[in-house]
Amino acid sequence: MMKLSRLLQQSRNQIGNSVDAKDALKLCAFSSQANHSTLPTARQNYATKERIFAPYSVFKGKAALSFQPVMPTFIKLDSGHHRIERRGVMLLTFMPSVGERKYDYEKRQHFALSATEMGTVMSLGPTGSSEFFHDPSMLSSNAGQVRKSLSIKSQSDGGGGYFISLSVVNNILKFNDRFNVPLTAGEFTVLKTACSFALPYIMGWDQLTGKLPEGMANNKYLKVVVEKPAVADREQPDLEWDR
Repeated sequence: MMKLSRLLQQSRNQIGNSVDAKDALKLCAFSSQANHSTLPTARQNYATKERIFAPYSVFKGKAALSFQPVMPTFIKLDSGHHRIERRGVMLLTFMPSVGERKYDYEKRQHFALSATEMGTVMSLGPTGSSEFFHDPSMLSSNAGQVRKSLSIKSQSDGGGGYFISLSVVNNILKFNDRFNVPLTAGEFTVLKTACSFALPYIMGWDQLTGKLPEGMANNKYLKVVVEKPAVADREQPDLEWDR
């Protein structure tokens, strides 16, 4: 976090609250390091303090978009077995443009795709479209106060590209943000392929055929609790609602 603060302060001193495309990649990595776990590979185990960050980012005229997997967290039961406490997601991060290849990191917004929503993205054809809605206060007295809507629509030119749009309405903090990022056919294929590859890991199914990553038993992503019946988990982590 100290590295993140220093980089943010350095960027503010140079260009106000904006960062260029190169610094935006660093900021996404530092932010991820402070907030979530990473995707383990089948070929290599990493020590507890080691993290791997590899967000895929596209920078467009009006906004930038990056996406990366966020792994599930696990609970160790008193029986010695493990079960998922919170499922993973594919985290999309949007940043508005404030100049040529400069983006406002402080005004970033997140949208966390669940496993089912990832499946919907993967199923989209050349002329497909879909829309997702998230409400962090659903079923409470504050329902509807903060709403996020993600829209994915194919471009009309027939080139295989898509428009990804995020709308955020926050009646508590009194702001309304909208991001629109056009993706080429190649960029959207990367998103679909990334979802396909990451899906078993996000569901925690990779752990069915192997042990937990080395060092996980001693890190902050694993809790020891008294065994109890499984309860409904949240598929969208709190980090999606940091604004």
